[in-house]
This record gives sequence, structure tokens and C-alpha cells, in this order.
Amino acid sequence: MAHSISAADVNRIVLACEAGMGSSLMSVNALKKKLKKAKINHVQVLHTPARGIPTDAQVVIVHKGLAKVARTAAPNAVVVTFSHFLNDPAFDRIVQAFTDNGEIVETT
Repeated sequence: MAHSISAADVNRIVLACEAGMGSSLMSVNALKKKLKKAKINHVQVLHTPARGIPTDAQVVIVHKGLAKVARTAAPNAVVVTFSHFLNDPAFDRIVQAFTDNGEIVETT
């Protein structure tokens, strides 16, 4: 299990959810807007069910209730959990890692 990854090495973020609709889709769009506002244009944001996370995922963002599923589906990914679908600080920390050329750090 990875614990962190350099933001410079990330070209795709997977936001995983339980069913693939509603609130999580709003989170995907909000993250895309935050990245665009920060002029981070090289990162693709994918939306997928937690059980369908690509095994080669680098960074997975998932609601804390699905963290175990995400870690099983993508054991080499850095898994970042959130509690609130909108305006959760986890999304801002990820964007900040790109703007600071820092690390995206896994959360529990």
C-alpha cells in the first residue's frame, strides 16, 4: 500500500463512489473546477464505482465508508478519504499538493 505520491507524478485521479450517481458526481465536478482554477490541466479526474477502480490507479478519492473497498480494488494507490461530498478539506489538500508541487498523502 502506498502512503504518498508526488503530485508531479500523478496524471489521473479516480473518485470512487458506491453507485456512481448524485453527490459523488457533484464532487467530481467540484474537483475538476478546483483543479482548473488552480491551472492544473494535465490531470484527468475519473468517476467510477468503488468496486470498479482500475488496478493501476495512482490516487483514489473515496468516502471514508468505502476506504476498505478502494484499498482492496487498488492496493498500490494512495487512498484519500473524505467525509463530505462537497467542500471537504481533502479536495483542497489534493489541489494544494499540485500547486505546491508536494505530496498527496493517504488518509485513514
